[in-house]
Amino acid sequence: MPQETNSQEPLLSVRNLQFEFTLRGQVLHALRGISLSVHKGESLAIVGESGSGKSVFVNTLMGLNAPNGHITGGSILYHGQDLTKLKSNEDWLKIRGGKIAMVMQDPMTSLNPLKTIGYQIQEAVELHQGVHGEEAKKRVFELLGEVGISEPERRYRQYPHEFSGGMRQRVVIAIAVACRPEILICDEPTTALDVTIQAQILGILKQMKEKYSLTTIYITHDLGVVANVADSIAVMYAGDFVETGSCNEIFYDPRHPYTWALLSSLPQLGIKGQDLYTIVGTPPNLFYEVHGDAFAARNPHPLKIDFVRRPPMYRITDTHYVRSWLADPRAPKMDPPEHIRVLREKGKVLGVAGPEYGTPVPESGESTDCISPAAPDKESVSSKKEAPHD
Repeated sequence: MPQETNSQEPLLSVRNLQFEFTLRGQVLHALRGISLSVHKGESLAIVGESGSGKSVFVNTLMGLNAPNGHITGGSILYHGQDLTKLKSNEDWLKIRGGKIAMVMQDPMTSLNPLKTIGYQIQEAVELHQGVHGEEAKKRVFELLGEVGISEPERRYRQYPHEFSGGMRQRVVIAIAVACRPEILICDEPTTALDVTIQAQILGILKQMKEKYSLTTIYITHDLGVVANVADSIAVMYAGDFVETGSCNEIFYDPRHPYTWALLSSLPQLGIKGQDLYTIVGTPPNLFYEVHGDAFAARNPHPLKIDFVRRPPMYRITDTHYVRSWLADPRAPKMDPPEHIRVLREKGKVLGVAGPEYGTPVPESGESTDCISPAAPDKESVSSKKEAPHD
């Protein structure tokens, strides 16, 4: 989460991270000064639309982004080591696998079609566990059993094309766990799988987390998946974290209009006979500088200042933060959509409802002394006139 409220030092601390890609002479601002802390044993889910920067963020943690991308600011502290300072592949090899491992969304791109399943898992076992020969082979059989693959002796000799999609994903999980990492990143691990297999894969990941004391980071756009695996959630939009909190806080006391929109889009919240909720418009073009709140143009009821200044991060509770002017005590009261009001009522029963407004968290180069009432019409919004200071 953005600030340290846990007495334990964070395992991973990201501060004001900025990442850019250079494409045909243009610069795409993929990560726009994001901050996040992950503690040992935590299960964090990062949610958001495709293109919001989720995969870029986790790839940055492992130095896996394309060569035309580079970090332009901020830090990534892991056990006190700043990973942004690592430049060579040799430096990153000390982190990848043994410290931070990843389960990719498409196992066929992770597995070598010319090597047997057993060879590929055993390679990770020998490299990271220091065992070889028959002992390593025995360990591979154990891993195959742990991820739910029967007849491990026979499967050891088979190739990826002989496995189903769900079985290939189990193999990728086995390879990641064989590395004995401290942090396991799961980038959309169930995207291409049917619902029944999704549940099995999520169950395996939870078992591996408990057995090997893993800290897990899930990347997904499926909030249904999040509810089953996450302790905490970070909502990402246009290269920025717009809201972070515990699972219950995000589901039952959401504060950012984008979080409202994501939750309202859940089919489970649909009303029979009515159209499902959709988020109008498209995310901003990150080839250009984003002014104000990146979600303002898609927000049905924006404040005038949403088009002028980027809101600071507001602390709602010790674990709940939101980057929205609606959390400012000077903002006009804005009723959330009907679906969100229903969720909030459940939140009150669960005891997760925080105070109505938050406290701004000081961030470099940002001011919190300006707030504007809701614009009465589209013309006044588009004029982008800055509101007077209080």
